[in-house]
Amino acid sequence: MKSKLAGSAALALAMMGSAGAQETAAEHTVAWNAALTSEYRYRGLSQTRFDPALQGGVDYTHAPSGLYVGTWLSTIKWTKDLGGDGDVEVDFYAGKRGQITEAISYDVGGLYYWYPSNDLNPNANTFELYGQVGFGPAYLKYSHSTTNLFGTTDSKQSGYLDLGANVPITAIEGLVLNLHVGRQRVKNNGALSYTDYKVGLTKDLGFASVSLAWVKANTESYLSPQGRNLGKSAAVVSVSKTF
Repeated sequence: MKSKLAGSAALALAMMGSAGAQETAAEHTVAWNAALTSEYRYRGLSQTRFDPALQGGVDYTHAPSGLYVGTWLSTIKWTKDLGGDGDVEVDFYAGKRGQITEAISYDVGGLYYWYPSNDLNPNANTFELYGQVGFGPAYLKYSHSTTNLFGTTDSKQSGYLDLGANVPITAIEGLVLNLHVGRQRVKNNGALSYTDYKVGLTKDLGFASVSLAWVKANTESYLSPQGRNLGKSAAVVSVSKTF
């Protein structure tokens, strides 16, 4: 369940010799990303039973049109917690982003969450359509599932509303304040619906980015096999690199 908290930075392909080739290369950008995090939280819930996770992915963007496609992977544990198998999540996504006005941006697309060998019934694999509007550092995003939501019975047409902002702190170069509140509505499963929160800081160190965040999901309906609340308050530390 990929978290697009700050978005992937695009890395231009190596420039070719001629001016025409330089223009062509600038149109097509590829960015690779890798991260180590103390815990993988998605929509406020721990996906790794509070243990660390390795993550990585790649994005391609066609700059003139705003079209993009990408994939992202993370280690997980939650499918095994529900009696299935598999220890990895693989996301595939594609969409289009651009400007509505000089101040207002948009991002629309689809995201498929694939959990190889998850063996759950209903299957954990999930597809969502999403749309986002941004204004300066703030954004409002809505994701809508066209399948059952992450293995929950009779949960098609569930929705997640995400309001947040990534605000540069001008007094310290490369420091960004990350704010988020989200509401997960699980259709026909009201007891599983909840609200989640995040407050954090991200610092660009040049060679990598480091983030520290407080996260919490306001629910006690999601428990580990040991009975621990997967949405409890926690501090999450991550180190990431885009290249």
